[in-house]
Amino acid sequence: MMGILTVAEIEEVLRGQIVGRVGCHADDKTYIVPISYAYDGQYIYGHTKEGMKISMMRKNPKLCFQTDHFDNMANWKSVIAWGEFEELAGAAERRQALEKLVLRILPILSSETVHLYPHWPFPPQDIDNIKGIVYRIRLTEKTGRFERTESTLFLA
Repeated sequence: MMGILTVAEIEEVLRGQIVGRVGCHADDKTYIVPISYAYDGQYIYGHTKEGMKISMMRKNPKLCFQTDHFDNMANWKSVIAWGEFEELAGAAERRQALEKLVLRILPILSSETVHLYPHWPFPPQDIDNIKGIVYRIRLTEKTGRFERTESTLFLA
């Protein structure tokens, strides 16, 4: 069975994942890239270095975000949201966003791009010393779909 996620189910998927994809568009080019993130019910928070994604989001802050939860190819939930990029340069906003990113639960085996500081998983002495660009995406529209299959396969 396929269907549409409820608002509560959409929020559960967004809160339950740590990797999503950002779709941005500028200069007649569309770019989709995975990001690690934290979600607080209103914003997607991210941390990155200078590069194509940041350059494009600065030029055109309107973007799309996607994440999903897969049990298997017949049982999944997928969320797509639209929103607006905001770079966080102010000390207080930057600190709040970094705290959300530092406090999220991550698997022990994870990519260096998820680690915000060199001695991860040990928190830094001063969160303000974390280098890089901190941003958030204010979500303005969300939708979600699911597939659920009751499997009755038996191996003989």
